Amino acid sequence: MRGNVIDLAVAVVIGAAFTNIVNSVVKGVINPVVGAFGTKDLDHYASCLKGPCARNKAGEVTDGVFIQWGSVLSATLTFVITAAVVYFLMLLPMKRWQDRQAARVPASPAKETELELLAQIRDALVEQRRGPGADAVPAQR
Repeated sequence: MRGNVIDLAVAVVIGAAFTNIVNSVVKGVINPVVGAFGTKDLDHYASCLKGPCARNKAGEVTDGVFIQWGSVLSATLTFVITAAVVYFLMLLPMKRWQDRQAARVPASPAKETELELLAQIRDALVEQRRGPGADAVPAQR
């Protein structure tokens, strides 16, 4: 159990550190590529749900109801990239390593089945009932 807790703690720390890298990739690479087709930042993509919609120069909503689907798309891309990297660079190699370690360990002898164990218990109880020297067949009258 202690090993699993340590593994989890290491994964959380590495995931938190890696989040900064992924955020930088999304903001520095993906956003400009998307910006080539529209606005310069995914966070500015929005649709007006209830109009009339208006924003001020800072990009804040002043009138209407906006659905900010660009920020949701950006967060989704960040999650997908983080999950892919964690899976392909951490989980998959760890699984392969554990499989190789398991293959090195010799197989344990086959354990007795429940039926065999019950038969052995029955035989031991029969031996206890007979007592010492009761191997002879009792005489019939």
